[in-house]
Amino acid sequence: MSGVNAAPPPSLLLVQGDEELLAARAVTAAVDAARAADPGADVREYEAGQLTPGEIAEMLSPSLFGGRRVLVLRSGQDARKELAAALLAYAKDPDPEVTLIVTHLGGAKGKAFADGLQKAGATVVPAMKLKGDRERIAFVRDEFRRAGGRCDESAAAALLASVGNDLREIAAACSQLLADTDGKITEAVVARYYKGRAEVSGFTVADAAMVGDLPGALEALRWALHVGVDPVPIADAIADGVRTVARVASAGKGNPYQLASTLGMPAWKIQRAQERSRGWTPEGLVDAMRAAADCNAAVKGGAEDRGYALEQAVFAVAAARRGGGAR
Repeated sequence: MSGVNAAPPPSLLLVQGDEELLAARAVTAAVDAARAADPGADVREYEAGQLTPGEIAEMLSPSLFGGRRVLVLRSGQDARKELAAALLAYAKDPDPEVTLIVTHLGGAKGKAFADGLQKAGATVVPAMKLKGDRERIAFVRDEFRRAGGRCDESAAAALLASVGNDLREIAAACSQLLADTDGKITEAVVARYYKGRAEVSGFTVADAAMVGDLPGALEALRWALHVGVDPVPIADAIADGVRTVARVASAGKGNPYQLASTLGMPAWKIQRAQERSRGWTPEGLVDAMRAAADCNAAVKGGAEDRGYALEQAVFAVAAARRGGGAR
């Protein structure tokens, strides 16, 4: 990659947030930009908590040999007061031949240092952990988009249900899917690709129970337990499935996209819950919510047979849907 037309990298970069993957990517991108401007750039990494003001002054002083230097200062929140003061003084008049990259978790610790860097004009790259389904789905879709692929909301949701919420695993799954497909990722493509993993997820158990497929729910549950899936996320998925249908059903028959902001959940999830709500009565949902709560208490409270508690919950949810609240 030639540096002739590359934009010069910023002199000060603050990577702020506690999501390791996003922070690592931001640092890598900044180092790559510096090397694009100067292939011979000297790149060095340090832990902020282990540096003294004297050491940092030496690193930031002009080099006899010239050339671009990149200093990556990790865990900026751990910088001692003297070091933070020295860096903030430097930040007021940074060397254009130096790229100083500071990573900071973004919490209360070392906040004054991070705020000072921002006031000094540091370029800020947010790297906070993603919150909720909506942000994770946006991340998945962007992963495919950046690599020239395409992925709709339902496919992204299916991928998350298959691989979980760890961002590194999600990114790796996106990369693998792109490598093994034509880049057009649909829910059916994800289901085929993760057949076996998807079959043993808690969401599969919950989905089957919510539509009244008792044999399918029990088969998925028994297989999940057989291959060692932890009972806790299965219990959570059952509770989430019931709770989501109850919330969406109580909102009435609206456009999923219009209901999204009101309910605080993505449109695809609302649409799916509307489909799942057919055949349910308010009384039946109350019974199902009670069964899910009992199951959660048993599974998380150390019941002797957590598999039995899950099985009973599946039976109870299916019975609540059939009975519509009959006792």
